[in-house]
This record gives sequence, C-alpha cells and structure tokens, in this order.
Amino acid sequence: MLRDRRSIQLRASCARAAADAWQRLEARALRSLATGRDRGDVPGWVLVTLMTAGLVVALWAIAGPLLGDLFRQAVTGVTGP
Repeated sequence: MLRDRRSIQLRASCARAAADAWQRLEARALRSLATGRDRGDVPGWVLVTLMTAGLVVALWAIAGPLLGDLFRQAVTGVTGP
C-alpha cells in the first residue's frame, strides 16, 4: 500500500516537473518570437566544422590508398630497388 502511494506521488511530481518545464520552454519560445531574435538550432560554425570533417573523411577513404601507393612508388624511385 505504501509502495503504491509513493509510486503515485512520484508520478505526480514528475508530471508537475514536466509541465513546469514545458511552460518555461513555451514562454521562452514566445519571448523569442516576440523579440524577433531567432538564434537557430545549431550555430553555423558547428555545421561548417562537421561538414568539413565529413568531407575530409570521405576524401581520405577514397584517396588514402592511392596516395599511399603514390608515396611508396616515389620513395622507391628515389632510393632504388
């Protein structure tokens, strides 16, 4: 019986906390809309950094073995067989 009451109290307090958090988020969104300031989801520099890293990984995956072979051939050509 006591366990059921604690479970109900815990659920109620979680529901209140979620409702309060939702109200704060809603108020913040409305203030942002009212002021006309929109910060966006992710800053631009984060997207640029992630896209650059993705390009580097993709190019390295494609060109890595070719560049390795080219380097080995160049070193072998300079030092001899």
